[in-house]
Amino acid sequence: MWVPHYSDLAQPVYLMIADALEQDIGSGRLVAGERLPTLKDLAESLNVTPGTIGRAYDEAAKRGLVVGEVGRGTFVLQQRQLQGSAPVPAAPPKPATAQRESAQIDLSIIKPNDAHMTDWLRGAINELAASPDLGQVLDYVTEGGHATHKQAGAAWIQRWLPEARWQQVVLTSGAQHGLLVAISSLSKSDDVVLCESFCYPGIISLAHSMGRRLRGVAMDEHGLIPEALRAACVEHRPSLLVCVTTHQNPTNSIMPHARRQAIAEIAREFDLFIVDDDIYGFLEPAPDYQPLAAYAPERSVYLTSLSKSVLPALRIGYLYAPPQTLSRLSSMVRSSVWMPSPLMAQLASNLINSGMADQLVRVQQEEAAARQQMAREILGKYKIRSQPNSFHIWLELPEPWTSDEFANLARNNGVTVVSGSQFLPERSHATCGVRIALMAPKREELGFALTKLASLLDSPEPRLFY
Repeated sequence: MWVPHYSDLAQPVYLMIADALEQDIGSGRLVAGERLPTLKDLAESLNVTPGTIGRAYDEAAKRGLVVGEVGRGTFVLQQRQLQGSAPVPAAPPKPATAQRESAQIDLSIIKPNDAHMTDWLRGAINELAASPDLGQVLDYVTEGGHATHKQAGAAWIQRWLPEARWQQVVLTSGAQHGLLVAISSLSKSDDVVLCESFCYPGIISLAHSMGRRLRGVAMDEHGLIPEALRAACVEHRPSLLVCVTTHQNPTNSIMPHARRQAIAEIAREFDLFIVDDDIYGFLEPAPDYQPLAAYAPERSVYLTSLSKSVLPALRIGYLYAPPQTLSRLSSMVRSSVWMPSPLMAQLASNLINSGMADQLVRVQQEEAAARQQMAREILGKYKIRSQPNSFHIWLELPEPWTSDEFANLARNNGVTVVSGSQFLPERSHATCGVRIALMAPKREELGFALTKLASLLDSPEPRLFY
């Protein structure tokens, strides 16, 4: 049985598996037409969940490396021969109908809808090319980025923190890099880092790769529970809390004012630093909810970016931090990437300063509202957690479903969702929910995919679908 070999522990496991698959196909270790191990077999071999293997195979399919066939398995596709690699035998041609049957509707990644991206991006790039500012963004940058780029970041942050000063802004290469910078700067190896009991998988992979001990804190429909946070602080003496208070990923909770205030007070009591991940704060039409950084500014690092609100490829993030942490954060940026791309930072600044970013946010909010309505109409008989303008829903599965079982079955039926097991910082219990991202496909494809999911849930005997 093929087993991947990987060592780059700085990225998620599913990407490491996909990279190993690509390398082994390029080297000739795997040949066209060869059948890959089943999700269950490879998951048991690597001690991961079948959902992780499913994501790896989906990523490999996006790269044109493999194809999945319902009822048969996953097979290596013919590749262009790489220089110096062994010849790759040609796979027999597949009928067009088989190719259509293997296509997946991907509801696994939370991102903005791309229907309006091409036109405005072309215009923004042309404007940047003709700008007198172009020359200054083509060279190395000192002091952690140009002041004008920090000023644009501060202007964006001031929607939620009106008193934000540009001198306290640190530029990063996207929000994920911002998390890496914050966690590595504000905690040490073997420290306990707290997060929600269901949290964004990127936090899990970062904490584990940096040798932090990640512990989940109990949640309810309003997010992290203050009493549970206090108990975790007493038990673990953590150095850091990473928290998403608005449109939490994956549960979609929004934390009320009183709870935010309580968490700030607990952080002061236990000398706990907070990474306030507000990547989805823009989804609220009016900023009714202040970030945690507004309640405990002296011990909170606020994180946001434009990747969810404007464009995934716009890899610029903004950290807003207390003065005493700025040197540590800036040093970690230099150590990890030397500098975020000034060319990308200029493009982001132009979008913010011109008001185009505001327009795009409104477009995405309206599109999300329409898709949320569609999800409620199709899946409304089941328990879903959503917000009127959210990019995703959290579907709580009825008995006897488990998260991995339903995610695997959905994938075998052409729809990719994310199993709740992927969001567990500690593998201590089974989950009965899946996250469904709504924004990527066209509306008609989304409706078709949600209808297929509803049909699976409605089945009196799920095993008949395998």
